Amino acid sequence: MIGLPQASGFAGRVDGLFDTLLALSCAVVLGVFVVMIWFCVKYRHGSSADRHGDSHRHLGIELTWTLIPMAMFIGLFAWSVKLWVVLRTPPADATPIYVVAKQWMWKVQHVGGQREIDTLHVPLGQPIRLVMTSQDVIHSFYVPAFRVKQDVLPDRYTDLWFTATKTGTYHLFCAEFCGTDHARMGGQVVVMTPTDYAKWLHAHAGTGLAAQGAEMFRSFGCSGCHDPQAGVHAPDLDGLYGSTVPLSDGSQVLADERYLHDTIMLPKLQVAAGYTPIMPSYQDRIDESDVLALIAYLKSRSKHPEIVDEYR
Repeated sequence: MIGLPQASGFAGRVDGLFDTLLALSCAVVLGVFVVMIWFCVKYRHGSSADRHGDSHRHLGIELTWTLIPMAMFIGLFAWSVKLWVVLRTPPADATPIYVVAKQWMWKVQHVGGQREIDTLHVPLGQPIRLVMTSQDVIHSFYVPAFRVKQDVLPDRYTDLWFTATKTGTYHLFCAEFCGTDHARMGGQVVVMTPTDYAKWLHAHAGTGLAAQGAEMFRSFGCSGCHDPQAGVHAPDLDGLYGSTVPLSDGSQVLADERYLHDTIMLPKLQVAAGYTPIMPSYQDRIDESDVLALIAYLKSRSKHPEIVDEYR
C-alpha cells in the first residue's frame, strides 16, 4: 500500500495479496475498455464492417475465458484463506495485553499491572496477543501500519495478534462509527526494542493484573462461596480455566475467557451441573477492566504451569 510503512510481520503478506488483486482488477478493466473501444470503432455508424456473418461457437475460446478466470479466483481464494488462518492463530508464546474500548478511548492493561490510555507499548520482534472487549458499543481496533483490524464488541472477547518489525510510533484508530466523538477516538502504538520495553515495564510496574483480581475476589465476597472451606456449595475455581465444564442442561462448555466473563456478568446464562444458580450478577456493579482482572486471577489458578507463570 502506497505511503504506509510495513511495521508488522503481516504487512508484507497483506500488501502482496492487495497488490495482486489491484493489478488483476486493473488488467480486467483495461482489457474490457480496450475491447469495448475497438468494437465501437470497428462497428461505428458508416463503417464497412460485415455485420451479416453467421455466428460461430469456438470451444477453445469459451474454455479459455472460463477456466483461466476460475483458476485465478480459486488461487486467490486459497491465498486469502491461508493468510486469514495465520492472522487468526496466535502463537502459544504470544504475550497477552488487555484492551477495553470505551467511548471514546482505549484503556490498556498489561499483565504486570501497567496501565495506559490511548497508547500501547509493545516490544520489537515479539508476538503480542490483544484480548479486547467494549464497555459500551461496537468499536474496531485498527493499526494501518500493521495491517490489522479487529471489531471490539460489548459483552464478549475478541482477540488480535501481531509481531512488530520496526521501532517507532504508529497511529491507532477506531474504524467503527461509535458516536459523536468517533473521529477523536485515536491513539498510538509505540514499538520499542526489547531492552527499552523491559525498562518501560519496570518503570511503570504496578500491582499485577492477577493480584488486582485476587483483591477484588476477596473484596466482592467471592471467596465466601468459592473458598474450599466455605459452607456454600459453589464450584471449585482451582484449575477451572481451560477445563471442560458440564452444564445443567446436559451440554458442555470450554472454560475460556468468554465463559469466565459470562459467569461473572451473567451467571444464570450457563449454570454448572449440580449447582443451584444463586450467584448474583455483577453486570451493573463492575466494569470490564475489573472483569479482566478477575479473569487474570482465575487463570492464575489454572492447572497449566505455562498459564500460571504468565500471570505471576
